[in-house]
Amino acid sequence: MTLTSQSESPLPEIGRRLETGSIITNFHDAGAGAPVLLIHGSGPGVTAWANWRMTIPALSRGMRVVAPDMAGFGYTETSLTDYEPGIWVSQVVDLLDALDLPKVSIVGNSFGGSIALRFASMHPDRVADLVLMGPVGLSFPLTTGLDRVWGYQPSLENMRKLLDVFVFDEGLITEDLVELRYRASVRADVQQRFEAMFPAPRQRWVDRLALDVESLARINQRTLILHGRNDAVIPLEASERLVTVLPNAELVAIDRCGHWVQIEQATIFNDALQRFLFCDRSASQQGRADGGGGDRE
Repeated sequence: MTLTSQSESPLPEIGRRLETGSIITNFHDAGAGAPVLLIHGSGPGVTAWANWRMTIPALSRGMRVVAPDMAGFGYTETSLTDYEPGIWVSQVVDLLDALDLPKVSIVGNSFGGSIALRFASMHPDRVADLVLMGPVGLSFPLTTGLDRVWGYQPSLENMRKLLDVFVFDEGLITEDLVELRYRASVRADVQQRFEAMFPAPRQRWVDRLALDVESLARINQRTLILHGRNDAVIPLEASERLVTVLPNAELVAIDRCGHWVQIEQATIFNDALQRFLFCDRSASQQGRADGGGGDRE
């Protein structure tokens, strides 16, 4: 196992590097305090930095924030060609072991929510609290939006249409953002790796990422689920079912918001995270009861 210091690369996407077996993980490590792991989603060209660039500064003011590029994504390097949830869970274990972090809170976005839940199911003693954002928890029928995400073929026009799927307010999608995400999706072998992860027919990948009811019912950590009411990628109904299965969870549905809660409603998202993760249990429960920009389910 080889661990390097923070990179001095001019690219903000590149942080530290950890080599374990066939995976060289690129990850960000910021702040000090109780540790929190951020696991990104599965969009084309995604990196931890692209996903969490508005979240890391807010959380790192009071916590140690670790945000990796998961295997197959971003600037993490791997020779793997066959991906399944156990590989991503093992990658998290290796990263936390290398950083000497026996227990962390986890924030998981979409695909990352699935990995967070699976990690909590397999390693319950290593998880403090959970925050899930538009997660894959229980299985659901593949949406047109998710099929478009996983079936993306590189072009500026396709990226523009895809980014519109992620948000409620399409005015947030600028030409600069389209260009940035398109360039990220065609860098090196990014598209080749992406196509290998979720080939058609894609319902099977939803089913593979989902957990069974029995496993979910054994996850006892405090869990906050945040979900945009206008999410066209992961349906709100999936989280409405998930919150009834997890024994210690609550759901906050956020108005006028699509799948990119952490970007489209960054202030609401960061405030909710800080109340939930920074405060003690009784204070955080009272804070969530007082509001947070969405309706408590």
